[in-house]
Amino acid sequence: MRVTRMLAHAGVAAAFALLQTAAYGQTKQMMFGTTSVSLSFAAVDALGGLGVAIAAVGPGQLNGATASFPITAGELDLTTAKGEIFHSGGLSFTAGGSVVQLFNFTIDTTSKPMLTGAVAVNGTLLGRLPLFDLELAGVSLPIQPASGYGLTLTNVAVTLDAAAGALNKVFNVSAFLPGMSIGTATVKTAVLGPFTN
Repeated sequence: MRVTRMLAHAGVAAAFALLQTAAYGQTKQMMFGTTSVSLSFAAVDALGGLGVAIAAVGPGQLNGATASFPITAGELDLTTAKGEIFHSGGLSFTAGGSVVQLFNFTIDTTSKPMLTGAVAVNGTLLGRLPLFDLELAGVSLPIQPASGYGLTLTNVAVTLDAAAGALNKVFNVSAFLPGMSIGTATVKTAVLGPFTN
């Protein structure tokens, strides 16, 4: 009886270890990295034409037409590209006496790929809102590591979503249209643990 119990426990432990290994090899936990967005001509032109000044919210950075935001945590399934990627920093949009801040972005691909963010207007926090739609057509599955512990996603199309209405309302314009191209994102991150085949 004791031997039978030992074998049963061993079988359960082995099955649990196998499940852990499978999950570990498929889903990766992110430690740090950067998501950068090359802003499209349409976005830059629309903002410039309206006299809207765009600036970085630290620790995000804006260099020319490229915005970048530190990755603070996240997880990603390599076989399906489903996951969440959390960031710090953001962007501010200023025109006249109005300031809109979008910050602490989250890339969420667990259902419809989108980018959400905290939104503040003239210092008043509105909450976390869906901001941009993401298109992962440029991402090949299953996702393969670039090298070592690094993971890179490229050619992620970013288009305006719910933020269009908020920006139009705040700045009293109609130039921000749903579906407007914002740019193309690149995600570079380090992950916890080695990749497995």
